[in-house]
Amino acid sequence: MINFSFHNPTRLIFGKGQLEALKTEVPRYGNNVLLVYGGGSIKRSGLYERVLANLSEIGAVVTELAGVEPNPRLSTVHKGVDLCKAKNIDLILAVGGGSVIDCAKAIAVGAKYDGDMWDFAERKAAATDGLPLATVLTMSATGSEMNSGSVITNDDTKEKLGWGSPFAAPVFSITDPEHTYSLPKDQTVYGVVDIMSHVLEHYFHKPVNAPLQDGFCETILKTVIETAPKLIEDPENYELRETVMYSSTMALNSMISMGIVGDWGTHNIEHAVSAVYDIPHGGGLAILFPNWMSHNLNVDPARFKRLAVNVFGVDAKGKTDEQVGQEGIAALRAFWTSIGAPSRLHDYDINDSDLELMADKAVKFGSFGNFAKMDKADVLEIYKASL
Repeated sequence: MINFSFHNPTRLIFGKGQLEALKTEVPRYGNNVLLVYGGGSIKRSGLYERVLANLSEIGAVVTELAGVEPNPRLSTVHKGVDLCKAKNIDLILAVGGGSVIDCAKAIAVGAKYDGDMWDFAERKAAATDGLPLATVLTMSATGSEMNSGSVITNDDTKEKLGWGSPFAAPVFSITDPEHTYSLPKDQTVYGVVDIMSHVLEHYFHKPVNAPLQDGFCETILKTVIETAPKLIEDPENYELRETVMYSSTMALNSMISMGIVGDWGTHNIEHAVSAVYDIPHGGGLAILFPNWMSHNLNVDPARFKRLAVNVFGVDAKGKTDEQVGQEGIAALRAFWTSIGAPSRLHDYDINDSDLELMADKAVKFGSFGNFAKMDKADVLEIYKASL
């Protein structure tokens, strides 16, 4: 393993009925709360009223920022930062999925910065402080409820960049599987793809002694593969929602990445696509990840073989590592297709007209990828294979 230092400051409050914890947790941070949420699903489900009721009981003064986009915009972050400064906000409470939480993270550090938080995304500066942030999770996908990362889209430049800061990590997160019951089928599917993609990004790492980390990854993948089809057919099954929600958190809270460095190239490639076309992140990953895998199979065929055998049960007898790896890639594609995920960019009416533009955005900071180093030519090949 490589040397590492691990610290995760988020208090995870998991399970049925845990919303009541707002009444004990919020007062630790202050009375003025910025409530951040998306397009209204929390109102339709009744969660909005329950959150406000809990905050009212402790006398919290609530300022609202509604309308966070599925790919959260820098312009919305700016609105939140202005509200924090004008209202002397003590705590930001994000109620929603990964997009809402990512937006709230950007607001949290932006409120304590004299410049534009986009500086952090562009690697021109690093956050040195942030407002406390808490979350009430409504979608199992990004793991943003228990990590310090965020992805923000700049409306003006059509860029979607990932960034992170210890000051953006939630101080506590309430994760009740019942809050995900009302998710539409496509959002559940995108969440499953996102969870698995996070694990796969970790799994493809340089050869180091990491048998336990690899085992963690394989177990999460197999658990999600077994659970997801049942969940899609039975969306209000608590145990199934519980399993997927916990898998989502564990996939990206740094627990499985200690001692290794994952690749993260596919996420970079997808961010460029959804920056230009504003497609669902999970949908883009479903299209691109198998093609990234095929493109990079020759980097370490044994790693792809292990995935194929240990996760998808491919019979390796009498086959080369490359052949087994290709069967594993095909099995991943088949699984995602079976649950309703897209497989081609054409599924989103994306043709070859903007491939150069997207590739340029993907290599904004130069070549990338820790398992497989990618340059613009590599990105274009993957885009072309994904059409």
